[in-house]
Amino acid sequence: MRSHTGTGEVWNHSKEYVQDVPGNIFHSIFRDKGNKGRGDDCLQMMAGEDAILKRKEIKTPDRTFLLLLTERNLGAQYPGMILYSLRILSGDAEIALFRTNTYEYPPSSPIHALGVVQAKADEWERELLSNPPECKTSYESRGIGTSGEARTPDVLILQGSPRPAGNCSVMAGWARDAAAHAGKTAEVIYLDDLMIRACIGCYQCYNTGTCIFGDDMAGIIRALSAARVVIVCTPVYTNTVPGSLKVVFDRCQAYHAHQVLNGHSPGKKGLLFSVAGRKGGENFSCITKVVDAFMENIQIRPSGRVLIDDLDRTGDIRNFPGIELQIRNAVERVV
Repeated sequence: MRSHTGTGEVWNHSKEYVQDVPGNIFHSIFRDKGNKGRGDDCLQMMAGEDAILKRKEIKTPDRTFLLLLTERNLGAQYPGMILYSLRILSGDAEIALFRTNTYEYPPSSPIHALGVVQAKADEWERELLSNPPECKTSYESRGIGTSGEARTPDVLILQGSPRPAGNCSVMAGWARDAAAHAGKTAEVIYLDDLMIRACIGCYQCYNTGTCIFGDDMAGIIRALSAARVVIVCTPVYTNTVPGSLKVVFDRCQAYHAHQVLNGHSPGKKGLLFSVAGRKGGENFSCITKVVDAFMENIQIRPSGRVLIDDLDRTGDIRNFPGIELQIRNAVERVV
């Protein structure tokens, strides 16, 4: 089992979100502001999107609760992936949500997703009968990113080089200025200035549309969701992108999961600007595949690239005639 603890919150292998409250298991649930007040509409919606596996009314002295277990087939994204959702409804309010999916459990694990959610349903039923919760109307929201500085640029530039004054930074500056000249807001994110955990492949983002880690990646995903154009500036490191940029690409799986669960296609455009020390276009073969895969994964349409090789010999990208104009023109075409 794996857990991650941050300030005031815990994510554990049972996929429950805990917000600074002890005791009763109904405090240990993921609550979503968007799920308030759906009642029968909630059932109709899930009948269309999900298959209802269990629907049971549980009567207590004060009220009647509905325990609802559904499954959704996400096989279009990953073969055999099933998302299970367990809810408690009271009147027109959804007061509890628990989710798990089949990809969370490795082949060697003695437990499996359906068994876990069925056990949770039994646990909640016992708890409803012995200690029913108050039906509060306040909910905690976990939308796209809940920590980090709010960012909503038109153009997001991911500067993947750890060298803050290197050639990639120069390209990023040209791109930012070109976007501003076109009347768009732009932001350059220097990834090596941030604290971003590596993806651990837990697949819990497919339960909630968010990552289990509350670090600087939340701000990047929020910026990605707002931007209409995403630009990647990267050097070639051992025939691929630097480690910090690859970590960001991997952690964008949570954004992909959000798109899968919410079904929206943002229609963004993407650009790649890259430099290589050695001479020859073959030096970019892996770079282009990795960046294209990143963009495709989160529904960004690759819309151009500028690749500059032989930097070991030339040194300063500003000594290449016409490169700045290429960068500026590429940005102005897509914004």
